Amino acid sequence: MEADASQLTSGSPNDSQHDPGKMFIGGLSWQTSPDSLRDYFSKFGEIRECMVMRDPTTKRSRGFGFITFADVSSVDQVLAQPHHELDSKTVCIAS
Repeated sequence: MEADASQLTSGSPNDSQHDPGKMFIGGLSWQTSPDSLRDYFSKFGEIRECMVMRDPTTKRSRGFGFITFADVSSVDQVLAQPHHELDSKTVCIAS
């Protein structure tokens, strides 16, 4: 899934509660697609949602995205690995 800022809405406070299976992925290559993001992180567990954020005007990647795992234990597996490289770039991970 590719998303732009216009697709994000501010909902009620309950809508913005942190999903423990959701991770921020930063430092993405401009060429990283949702498919390549999903392919890389699927080795850690089943992925419920995957998105690369795009500029609404240019449609160019903004260099970050989000992964939501079906099982929260997958987040721990990702965080246990200190180095992640995707499309020849080291990416930053936060949960």
